[in-house]
Amino acid sequence: MQYVMAAIGVAGVTALLWKAVRPQRPAARSVLAPDDDPEFLRGLNRKRQQPGDQS
Repeated sequence: MQYVMAAIGVAGVTALLWKAVRPQRPAARSVLAPDDDPEFLRGLNRKRQQPGDQS
């Protein structure tokens, strides 16, 4: 019984150490819909303001 408890303890400590030491993954960049993306909207605005546009 002592060996089982020791194994569970070692597994728990190993898991905690792994979480503390492992390399962190970069944060996932959230995907924006085109109508929410400021860069997309700026591009549309530039296209609208070009001289000679007939629309």
